[in-house]
Amino acid sequence: MFKRHSPTAHAAYHDLLRSLQDDAASEIRGTPTRVERNGKVYWYDTYRVGSDVKKRYIGEDGDELRARLKKHEALKTEAEARRKERTRLVRLLRAEGFLGVDAGTGSLLAAMAAAGVFRLGGTIVGTHAFRLYEGELGIRFDLDMAAQTGDIDIASFSRLSLALGDVTSPPLQDVFRDFSFVPKPGMRKGRTWRWKQTAGDTQVEFLTPSFEADEGLRELPALGVDAQALHHLNYLIADPIRAAVIYRSGVLVQIPRPERFAIHKLIVADHRRVGEDALKSEKDRRQAAFLIEVLAEDRPDEFREAYEDALSRGPKWRDRIANSLDRMPETRAELEGL
Repeated sequence: MFKRHSPTAHAAYHDLLRSLQDDAASEIRGTPTRVERNGKVYWYDTYRVGSDVKKRYIGEDGDELRARLKKHEALKTEAEARRKERTRLVRLLRAEGFLGVDAGTGSLLAAMAAAGVFRLGGTIVGTHAFRLYEGELGIRFDLDMAAQTGDIDIASFSRLSLALGDVTSPPLQDVFRDFSFVPKPGMRKGRTWRWKQTAGDTQVEFLTPSFEADEGLRELPALGVDAQALHHLNYLIADPIRAAVIYRSGVLVQIPRPERFAIHKLIVADHRRVGEDALKSEKDRRQAAFLIEVLAEDRPDEFREAYEDALSRGPKWRDRIANSLDRMPETRAELEGL
């Protein structure tokens, strides 16, 4: 049975998250402008620099974003008070036993957030995303299951990245250079999707969904990098959520929905069952089992919807999920009980 954080801690986390989102709205320099593209609505900060008109992407339309945009001027005046309150909330969360990140990871994520990586569609996936469900779901993690990882995996849709018409500032290559990262050689000359820190084990990888038979490299124009295309990733990063990293006064990032993360782990666990990947497969199943236990109790409707979505995507998807569940009888029983 999983353990929960106190109601006080869970509420503090969501207060921290709201404050970080308020701060993002308070950074608007000009006029919020509504843009419709391919049936979706996006908001941009439109402002002048000399005689040039600039457009900075804010986010996809939604009730919460519109409410913040209406009061963005007032939010500017409260920025310093919010920062101090967030520092207090982070201190409270640490005292309550929330998992933080090491200084190196925290400062790198903060720099990437400041450059616009998560605002422009970047979504943290992998173990770093898993750890952040602690706040979203208000649950305590087994430290071994949520062990720190040296890899930071960022996924984004290539088509969205192209459509946004905005780019990171400063460029990510400059951010990585400041943190002593160098491009890691790949199979295709001149194209890099991985960076490795020269004085440590930290590695940053960029990923994107593959909608074709191959899993080659695709461009992410908004982030200014290439990305490794992978199957099933489109399911994982559809409709992501915001999350707060427990570092300094908090860092606003983006992660997959927990129900999609859990089911995606069932799929990838079946991909890597042999050789060196067998340990990763076991870790995938453990993370999936943990989240499914929580979601089956707390969010059964959302989980059922995501599960049925995955099953509807064809026999290969159903086979991958079934193969993993064959090795997870308790989890299979929970799913059958939904």
